[in-house]
Amino acid sequence: MNYTVNLDTEFKITSLSDLSRLKDIMESAKMKINKSKLARELGKDRRTVDKYLNGYAPTSTRKRISKIDKYYDIITQLLSDESKQIFYYRRVLWQYLKDDHGLDCSQSLFRSYISRHQAFNDYFEQGTKIKAPKGAPRYETSPGAQAQLDWKENIKFHLKDGNIIEIHIAVLILSHSRFRIFHISTTKSQEVLKSFLTESFEMIGGVPRELLTDNMKTVMDRPRTEFSRGKVNDRFEQYASDMGMKVRPCIAGRPRTKGKVETTMKLLDEIHAYQGQFDLPELYAFISKLNQRVNYQLHQGTGRIPILELEKERSHLLQLPTDKVRDSYRIIGQTVKVNSSNMITYKGNQYSVPSEYIWKRVQLQVFNNQIHVYYNMKLIACHTLSRSRLNYKEEHYIESLKVSSPYYPEIDDLARANLRAIGEMYE
Repeated sequence: MNYTVNLDTEFKITSLSDLSRLKDIMESAKMKINKSKLARELGKDRRTVDKYLNGYAPTSTRKRISKIDKYYDIITQLLSDESKQIFYYRRVLWQYLKDDHGLDCSQSLFRSYISRHQAFNDYFEQGTKIKAPKGAPRYETSPGAQAQLDWKENIKFHLKDGNIIEIHIAVLILSHSRFRIFHISTTKSQEVLKSFLTESFEMIGGVPRELLTDNMKTVMDRPRTEFSRGKVNDRFEQYASDMGMKVRPCIAGRPRTKGKVETTMKLLDEIHAYQGQFDLPELYAFISKLNQRVNYQLHQGTGRIPILELEKERSHLLQLPTDKVRDSYRIIGQTVKVNSSNMITYKGNQYSVPSEYIWKRVQLQVFNNQIHVYYNMKLIACHTLSRSRLNYKEEHYIESLKVSSPYYPEIDDLARANLRAIGEMYE
């Protein structure tokens, strides 16, 4: 409403807060204020109008301070385009801040905080949501009846020294207890898979009666479809027989059939929160720590703790096969040092690696009659096991010779002649 003071002054009143100013104007004009009329016009009690006319001002609304506010700058940095770290889920960011920055709040409070900040919320909303398939009823299995197997594949990880490695993580979950086992590998070979399963069965103290898996090539020769039963690889079938279990592949294109292990794959996305933060041993340690955490915390689906449920399930598992059978499927790894001739030694015989690894420590894995040499999980050489004392790959020897004799005119011919002589000497 408008309050006219004189011919030249018109004061507009829109709220109680305008009354103090009105009083000043009216007093300067030596005019009387009609408080009853003001109260009717504003729809307020006359005493309230009188209070505001006499200078009353309500205290401003207190801005609540969240305990998460002190992490605002950290969150901003972590979710910026410049950060190598990736957070696929709010839960992962919450866990990262808890583990590495001392955040102390519930996950629900943290989610609410993120939703109140548009920039943070947009970070998580920008990705495409994967809708849960319809018609996938929940089912449970009896103790010891089933384990589910899968790979989290082709993860590119930035080490803190700037190198990028590609890893795969094998996951085995007992369907009843939800006890999970994670294993990092640079290869998804059948030998690595069988070694992982063997060590996993030893860890849980028995073998499940059934292994549910997808149509991975290391297990299946022909995939199972709606119209075909598929065919399990003969060597893996033999392995399953030796362990005493049956292999049951899912129908191709229906990953929800093994939904328990598929759900676990989301947990492994937490690894991306540490892009550029770890060296190789720290990466291994993190996966081990993550594995332990998920087994010791309450499972949302069952409302139980997997490690405690494993103790109950263990007595229902099949008995482990003999040590001799298990050892036949185990890959033994070891660390060795590359000598000045860019060779490593295994069982008294020497095998070449690229010359850039001289004096460095590398890791060996021997399976399928092959010796695999890794540096920081990168496969740098592969040799067939041999009885020869010296086993050079031609490209390694030429590379080494170029370092020791850089000005020799026909270095390739010299290298081949030397290799023939070495072969004849140590044959």
